[in-house]
Amino acid sequence: MAAQDRTNDLLEELGTSLAATQKQRASELSQWRNAHPALAGACREAAEALTRVQIEYLERMTDEINDTSDDMVEGEFILNEFVDRYGPRLAHLNGVIQVLAQLSSVSNPANTQHG
Repeated sequence: MAAQDRTNDLLEELGTSLAATQKQRASELSQWRNAHPALAGACREAAEALTRVQIEYLERMTDEINDTSDDMVEGEFILNEFVDRYGPRLAHLNGVIQVLAQLSSVSNPANTQHG
Protein backbone atom coordinates (compact mmCIF):
# COMPACT_ATOMS: atom_id res chain seq x y z
CA MET A 1 0.00 0.00 0.00
CA ALA A 2 2.79 2.40 0.85
CA ALA A 3 4.40 1.78 -2.55
CA GLN A 4 1.11 2.49 -4.31
CA ASP A 5 0.66 5.69 -2.32
CA ARG A 6 4.19 6.77 -3.23
CA THR A 7 3.53 5.96 -6.91
CA ASN A 8 0.33 7.99 -6.79
CA ASP A 9 2.17 10.91 -5.19
CA LEU A 10 4.87 10.76 -7.87
CA LEU A 11 2.29 10.63 -10.65
CA GLU A 12 0.52 13.61 -9.12
CA GLU A 13 3.78 15.56 -8.97
CA LEU A 14 4.58 14.60 -12.54
CA GLY A 15 1.14 15.74 -13.69
CA THR A 16 1.52 19.05 -11.89
CA SER A 17 4.97 19.56 -13.38
CA LEU A 18 3.81 18.76 -16.90
CA ALA A 19 0.83 21.09 -16.55
CA ALA A 20 3.09 23.92 -15.36
CA THR A 21 5.49 23.35 -18.25
CA GLN A 22 2.65 23.32 -20.76
CA LYS A 23 1.14 26.49 -19.25
CA GLN A 24 4.54 28.23 -19.46
CA ARG A 25 4.97 27.17 -23.09
CA ALA A 26 1.47 28.41 -23.97
CA SER A 27 2.26 31.73 -22.30
CA GLU A 28 5.53 32.06 -24.25
CA LEU A 29 3.76 31.28 -27.53
CA SER A 30 1.06 33.82 -26.75
CA GLN A 31 3.69 36.47 -26.01
CA TRP A 32 5.49 35.64 -29.26
CA ARG A 33 2.24 35.88 -31.25
CA ASN A 34 1.43 39.23 -29.66
CA ALA A 35 4.94 40.54 -30.38
CA HIS A 36 4.85 39.34 -34.01
CA PRO A 37 1.21 39.47 -35.19
CA ALA A 38 2.02 39.75 -38.91
CA LEU A 39 4.46 36.84 -38.78
CA ALA A 40 2.00 34.79 -36.73
CA GLY A 41 -0.63 35.38 -39.43
CA ALA A 42 1.85 34.44 -42.14
CA CYS A 43 2.65 31.24 -40.22
CA ARG A 44 -1.07 30.41 -40.12
CA GLU A 45 -1.41 30.91 -43.88
CA ALA A 46 1.72 28.86 -44.54
CA ALA A 47 0.47 26.05 -42.27
CA GLU A 48 -2.85 25.99 -44.13
CA ALA A 49 -1.06 25.91 -47.50
CA LEU A 50 1.27 23.12 -46.39
CA THR A 51 -1.70 21.19 -45.03
CA ARG A 52 -3.20 21.23 -48.53
CA VAL A 53 0.15 19.99 -49.88
CA GLN A 54 0.18 17.30 -47.20
CA ILE A 55 -3.29 16.11 -48.23
CA GLU A 56 -2.18 15.73 -51.86
CA TYR A 57 0.97 13.96 -50.73
CA LEU A 58 -1.02 11.56 -48.54
CA GLU A 59 -3.39 10.82 -51.42
CA ARG A 60 -0.46 9.89 -53.68
CA MET A 61 1.14 7.87 -50.91
CA THR A 62 -2.02 5.92 -50.09
CA ASP A 63 -2.63 5.23 -53.78
CA GLU A 64 0.83 3.73 -54.02
CA ILE A 65 0.27 1.69 -50.85
CA ASN A 66 -2.98 0.31 -52.21
CA ASP A 67 -1.39 -0.48 -55.58
CA THR A 68 1.73 -2.19 -54.20
CA SER A 69 0.77 -3.55 -50.78
CA ASP A 70 0.98 -7.19 -51.89
CA ASP A 71 4.45 -6.57 -53.30
CA MET A 72 5.48 -4.83 -50.08
CA VAL A 73 4.38 -7.80 -47.99
CA GLU A 74 6.31 -10.23 -50.17
CA GLY A 75 9.40 -8.16 -50.83
CA GLU A 76 11.40 -6.24 -48.27
CA PHE A 77 13.15 -4.24 -51.02
CA ILE A 78 9.89 -2.67 -52.23
CA LEU A 79 8.84 -1.84 -48.67
CA ASN A 80 12.23 -0.26 -47.95
CA GLU A 81 12.04 1.77 -51.16
CA PHE A 82 8.59 3.00 -50.18
CA VAL A 83 9.66 3.97 -46.66
CA ASP A 84 12.81 5.68 -47.97
CA ARG A 85 10.80 7.65 -50.52
CA TYR A 86 7.88 8.74 -48.34
CA GLY A 87 8.95 8.42 -44.70
CA PRO A 88 11.48 11.23 -44.21
CA ARG A 89 9.59 13.69 -46.38
CA LEU A 90 6.33 13.03 -44.53
CA ALA A 91 8.02 13.31 -41.13
CA HIS A 92 9.68 16.61 -42.04
CA LEU A 93 6.51 18.01 -43.58
CA ASN A 94 4.55 17.12 -40.44
CA GLY A 95 7.20 18.80 -38.28
CA VAL A 96 7.14 22.02 -40.31
CA ILE A 97 3.34 22.14 -40.27
CA GLN A 98 3.34 21.62 -36.51
CA VAL A 99 5.82 24.44 -35.91
CA LEU A 100 3.92 26.83 -38.18
CA ALA A 101 0.61 25.93 -36.53
CA GLN A 102 2.05 26.50 -33.06
CA LEU A 103 3.44 29.89 -34.05
CA SER A 104 0.31 30.96 -35.89
CA SER A 105 -2.13 33.44 -34.49
CA VAL A 106 -4.87 30.78 -34.34
CA SER A 107 -3.80 27.56 -32.70
CA ASN A 108 -4.57 24.34 -34.55
CA PRO A 109 -6.17 21.82 -32.16
CA ALA A 110 -5.10 18.89 -34.36
CA ASN A 111 -1.45 19.82 -33.92
CA THR A 112 -1.32 21.16 -30.36
CA GLN A 113 -1.95 19.58 -26.99
CA HIS A 114 -4.32 21.08 -24.47
CA GLY A 115 -4.33 20.34 -20.77
